[in-house]
Amino acid sequence: MQILYEFRYPSRWYTKLLMALLAVVFFAVLATTAIAGFLVYRIVKPQRTSSEINMASFPGRPEIISFIVPGLGSREGWFFPGLRGAPTILLCHGYESSRGELLTLVSALQDHQYNAFVFDFAAHGGNPGLTTLGYREADELRAAIETLAARSDVDPQRFGVWGYNLGAYAALGAAENDKRIRALVLDSVYDEPSQMVKVGVERNGLGGFPFMVRSAELSFEFLNYKHRDDPPLSRKLITLAGVPTLYIQALDDPELAAATLQLFLKAPEPREQAIIAHGNFVGLNDDDKRTYENRVVSFFLLKLPATGKAVR
Repeated sequence: MQILYEFRYPSRWYTKLLMALLAVVFFAVLATTAIAGFLVYRIVKPQRTSSEINMASFPGRPEIISFIVPGLGSREGWFFPGLRGAPTILLCHGYESSRGELLTLVSALQDHQYNAFVFDFAAHGGNPGLTTLGYREADELRAAIETLAARSDVDPQRFGVWGYNLGAYAALGAAENDKRIRALVLDSVYDEPSQMVKVGVERNGLGGFPFMVRSAELSFEFLNYKHRDDPPLSRKLITLAGVPTLYIQALDDPELAAATLQLFLKAPEPREQAIIAHGNFVGLNDDDKRTYENRVVSFFLLKLPATGKAVR
């Protein structure tokens, strides 16, 4: 009882010092939690950019395709037709990007007779909502594939997917459960969405603060509690045995480069690795962008040839 009384009404110097330290720790934890919560809100609700184009004048004869994502509502994408009955390549943009920033890569694929499809994930482009950094985005990609597979002018059993960070996670997550995906290009892919949260905190300059990253990860996990039992993608990599996959590591993004390398090392054959100096396709200069496009198109040409087949 004397000890409790002393803590309640401190009179000795060491008790006062201890209480002061506990108060500092308490307010430090409170401040860290508040800042982490604000950071997570900014991460899951990125600033959206417009991706509108004049469909009538844009080359490649694009067509607007709508599809429904269960539980999330309607989505809209742009379909660029290639050779009738040829495979379709879906391009999945990265975090804080949009479909409109991938049109040069779309053109490069369409020039080689591929059908190509681009759309915006939740909280990106013209879509409202919050991003889950991959959990629900994989479902959006699956819904797009279901809609495209029902068309009469594409091969319903041959799809390829390219993705960058957020889009790469969605691409890998979808491919592990869909045998129609026959080839993958994964640029700066990560194993768990919490890894992207860490990247987001560090890009805001707060990664060095004690417990900030972990606090942000816990806040993100709370927001996505329904996905608490979702395993890391590496647990099901074996399902990609026989699916040609190109893993691209960008040296200027060491956190995601390390995550990509770990997935590559665990991945089954056939697999390929490409190491580039600068990541983020949409931010590359013209020369680097052409080199990147040639690398991606060459991979698909070798692993998923753009040949037409009889379709219904």
